[in-house]
Amino acid sequence: MRNRTVILAFVSAALAGVALATTAFAEDGPIKIGIPVGLSGANSVVAPSVVQSAELAVAEINAAGGVLGRQLALEIADDASGAAGAQKAFDALVFQKEVNAVITMETSAARNAGLPIISKGDIPYIYTSFYEGKSCNANLFVNAWVPEQQVPPIVDNFIKSQGAKKFFLIGSDYAFGRGMLEFAKAYIEKSGASIVGEEYLPMEGSDWTAIISNLKSSGADAVITSTAGGAPNVTLTKQLRGAGVTIPYGNLAVDEGTAKSMGADAAGIFISASYVTSIDSDANRSFLVAMQKKFGAELRTPNDLSVPEYEGIYLYKAAVEKAGSTDTAAVLAALAEVSFVGPRGTVSMSRQHHAPLTMYLGQVNADGSVTVVDTFKGVDPGEQCPNL
Repeated sequence: MRNRTVILAFVSAALAGVALATTAFAEDGPIKIGIPVGLSGANSVVAPSVVQSAELAVAEINAAGGVLGRQLALEIADDASGAAGAQKAFDALVFQKEVNAVITMETSAARNAGLPIISKGDIPYIYTSFYEGKSCNANLFVNAWVPEQQVPPIVDNFIKSQGAKKFFLIGSDYAFGRGMLEFAKAYIEKSGASIVGEEYLPMEGSDWTAIISNLKSSGADAVITSTAGGAPNVTLTKQLRGAGVTIPYGNLAVDEGTAKSMGADAAGIFISASYVTSIDSDANRSFLVAMQKKFGAELRTPNDLSVPEYEGIYLYKAAVEKAGSTDTAAVLAALAEVSFVGPRGTVSMSRQHHAPLTMYLGQVNADGSVTVVDTFKGVDPGEQCPNL
C-alpha cells in the first residue's frame, strides 16, 4: 500500500510538472495573430497588400522586443472572400492554430460568418475593413470607416459643387453593397436630391452591361457604386468607362491600390477615404519608407484597406501591454482605451467599439494616385453599437 501511495504521489507530481511546463510554454511562446483574408475570390486584388502591412507591423514589433517579452507570429488563412471559406478559416485559426486574436480585413459576408466562431472561442477580433456599419459583438472592434464617415463628403460635393440632382446607385448584392447604398440613398434624399435607379449584381458578378444600359437611359447626373472590394470594382469601372459614362462617379469601395490596377479607367473617380499615400505626416512618410525597404519591387500600394491592418496590430499590442497579459477580458477592456499614432494619425476605437477618423475626399488621377480635394478631421462614426 505504501509503495502504491508513493507511486501515485510521484505520478501526480510529474503531471503537475507537465501542466506547469505547458502553462509556462504558453506564456513564453509566441502571441499568435490570425489573419483570415481573401487570398482568392473578390478580395484577391487587395489581400496581398493587407498581408504585407501585417508582416511589416509584426517585424517592427518583434525587432523592438515583442509584446511583454514575447514575439508575435502570424497565422494566415484564405477565407476565399466569402461566408463558406470564412467559416473554415476562422475555425482552423481559432480552434486548431489557437490564435490569441484575429486582426483582419474581410468582406462583410466573411466577417458575419466568422463572428459566431469568435464568440465561441472568446478571443478579440479587430476588423480592419471599411464596412456598412452596426456590426455589434462584445469581442469585435473596428478601426476603419463606416457610412456616416465616408458617404457625406462625396454626396455633398456632387450636389453642392457639381450640381447633381439625380443619382443612380449600383452595388454588389450582399451586406456591404446594400448597406452602404441604403445609407447613401437616405442621405441623398435628405439632401434634396433624388434616386432614379438602384441595381445590384451578385457579389461575384462581372457583367454589368444591363445595369449600365439602365443607368445611361435613366437621366442620372451622378452615379455612386458600392461593390465588393477588388475584382467587382475593376470590372464595373472598366465597363462604365467602356460604355462612355462620364457623369460624376463616386466609388464607395475603391482603395488607392485597386485604383492603380484599373489604369486610366480610374481617372476622375471620387473617393472618400481615411488613408491616401499622400498624407503629409512624419508617421506616414516613415511607414512608406519602411514598406518600400521591406518589400522592394514586390510592394503593393498601401491603401485604405491595408493600412488599418498595420495599425490594428499595433492597437492590439498596446491593449495587451495595458492589460498585462493576453487574457481576453482584460484585452477587450483595454482596446476601448488605447490609441496608436500611425500613418492615418491618432486612431482609437473608443466610440462604441469604432473609431473617429480623419477623412479625405479625393479624386483619382490617371496613374492611380489620388489628389485630395478636401479634408475632414475627427469625423465621428455616429451611433454604431450603443449597447456595448
